[in-house]
This record gives sequence, structure tokens and C-alpha cells, in this order.
Amino acid sequence: MATTDVFDNIRAYRDDETQHIVEILLQDSEFKRVMGIVIERVFPQMTWESFCQLMRSYKTITEFQTDIVRRFAFDLVGGISDSLDSSGLENVVPERANIFMSNHRDIILDATLVSTLLCKHGLDMTEIAIGDNLLTCPWIEHLVRLNRSFIVRRGISGRQMLENSALLSRYIHDTIENRHRPIWIAQREGRAKDSNDRTQESVLKMLAMGGEGSFVESLKSLNIIPVSLSYEYDPCDYLKAKEFQQKRDNPDFKKLPKDDMASMEIGMFGYKGRIHFRYGKVINSDLEKINPTLTRNEQGDAAAKLIDAEIFRNYTLYPGNYIAYDRLWGQGKCADKYTEAEIKIFDSYLEKQLSKIDIPNKDIPFLTEKILTMYGYPVRNHLGDK
Repeated sequence: MATTDVFDNIRAYRDDETQHIVEILLQDSEFKRVMGIVIERVFPQMTWESFCQLMRSYKTITEFQTDIVRRFAFDLVGGISDSLDSSGLENVVPERANIFMSNHRDIILDATLVSTLLCKHGLDMTEIAIGDNLLTCPWIEHLVRLNRSFIVRRGISGRQMLENSALLSRYIHDTIENRHRPIWIAQREGRAKDSNDRTQESVLKMLAMGGEGSFVESLKSLNIIPVSLSYEYDPCDYLKAKEFQQKRDNPDFKKLPKDDMASMEIGMFGYKGRIHFRYGKVINSDLEKINPTLTRNEQGDAAAKLIDAEIFRNYTLYPGNYIAYDRLWGQGKCADKYTEAEIKIFDSYLEKQLSKIDIPNKDIPFLTEKILTMYGYPVRNHLGDK
């Protein structure tokens, strides 16, 4: 069994560290400023003083997660969505730790809601894989690690990248196989800004590095369950479209850390309409069908396609998805899936989002196509269009 000592730079915090980390957070002026905004929007009945008292009452990570994190998630979603539902939880066996691998839409809420929906049904909340590009100041790293997040180191290359990937994989296997805690991880590094959700082989290769046996045997030991996240609306859609044009007009364009912070805030507090998370089936029996004579790269590609197929199959699709698909590719193929009234609602939403984009040489046809692509791709993948 691996020891936790070698994982200290990436691991989630432990119960015996809870009160110390809470105190560090409460003394941080930037944390206080940000939490003041969150308290005002999500917990208006609280004061800063009562929030501090509550935080100091937690003795374990589980207490922190099942109380304040769970309340934050459900109270927040109650104010930014019309409904939150889930299905497929019968596929989650309490006695078996799983990796929940999902498509990625929202920086904060994807992992938070996957985990809190499990908790709502009496299942363990997950540890969460989070990229260090989002840890723009110390208090954010403290907070996410207190919320059972572990750190994926990025922005490195060569041998250091290989060593970090191996360490991360060993940590994940240790968490699933020895500590029997579930994990959430996105199917790819970063969000699929066009909503064409495809599992990166590199993610699966990293997962397989730390296990025993063949590539398939190592993945099987992690009990991967694909999860399909379906938001009716993405409040960051106009930011993603804006970035597409910025990169088109300037190939050297790169986002700043403040851009990710803006996406986090808009994603957390922006309207999402209806939300449905569907938990798929463990893919172990399908992994067993992969031809062992294939190369490791070919096996990785086959495993990625298995996960993609399960995510595509389990999408919940909304009228806006079908409207966008028909306008780009369907030529009315899905006209029975929406009404004239729903077209007007979607067009009004689209116009409102486009109006928020403030860039020089604003290319409305290009930006419109990019937003339509974000909503249309889930239908295209669900239907199996090439």
C-alpha cells in the first residue's frame, strides 16, 4: 500500500488538518472578501461572524462537506436553475469506490454537484481532480483541498510531467483501491468549449500508469462510471464564443488568470435552466472486450470511445439543443422536438448572450455559429452523426 507522505504536495487535506486549515482561511482577507459575496448571494441569513462560528465547528472533512458544501450547492442551484434532477444512481454500489468521469461544462459546479448528488442519496462524496491553473492564490488551494480536491499539476513538460503523472496515478489508485474513496475527474483537460465531449486518451493513460497488470486491468481496478452532465443553458457560452473569435483573430491570444476567475463566478451565479446528471454503468465489462493484441495507444483509443458512447447515450437534451442542431446540421430533422414558442425563447436567449460580447470587430455570424455549436453538439453526438 502506498503511503500518503509521498502525496503531500497534491493530496486532499485530512481530518486532523481541518481546524488548522479553517483558521488559515478565516484569517485571509481575500477569502473574507469573496465569501462575503457568496454569503450575501447564497446564505443571506448568515453574517460573517456566524459563518466563522460555523466553520470553526467542523472537526472533520466530512462534517465540512456534508453541511456547508452540500448546503452551498443546493441553495445556489435553487437560485440559478429551474430544476436539478439525477438518474442512474442504481449503478453506484456503496461497497465499491468508483471514478466518476464526466463531460465538463462548469469549472466549479460539475464536480460539486456530482458529489453532492451522491451525498443526497446516502453515498460517499468524491475526491475531486482540479488543475493547478485554477489555484491563482493560496486560499483557493486551501479551500479546494479542504473540499477533498487533489491537485493536477500542469504547465510542466518533459520528465517532470511524466513523474507528476505517475505520482498522480498512484494517488488515484491508492484512493480507490486502498482508501476506498470515490473520485470525480473530467474526461479531458479543461472544458470542451464547443461541447464536443471527447475523452482524452492521455487522461486514460495517466490513470493506467499507477495500477497493476495490463492497461485494461489497471483501468478496471478504478471502476470507471461515465457521468453525463446536461445543463439547459451555459451562462459562460458567450465567454467561450468570445474566446473563439479572439483566438481566430490573434493565434497568440492566451487567457489571463482573471479570465478563469470570471468564468468561475459567472458559471456559479448564472442562470442554467434545467439540470440533469445521469450516472452511467461501470465500463469494466466493456473494457474486457478490448483486444489485448492492440497497441497501448489503440487500447487507449478504444477505452476512450467506450466512455464517450456512454456519455453520449445518457445526455438529457433540451429544446435549445435540438434547435441549434437543426440550424447547423439537422435541416429540420429534429423539428418534432421543439415548438414555435420554444424557438422564440431560445432566440431571445441567444440574442441576449451575444449582446454581452464586447470585442473589437465583433463578428456576429461567427459568434452565433459558435454558440449554436455548443448547444448542437450534444444532439449530434447522441445521434451518432459523423
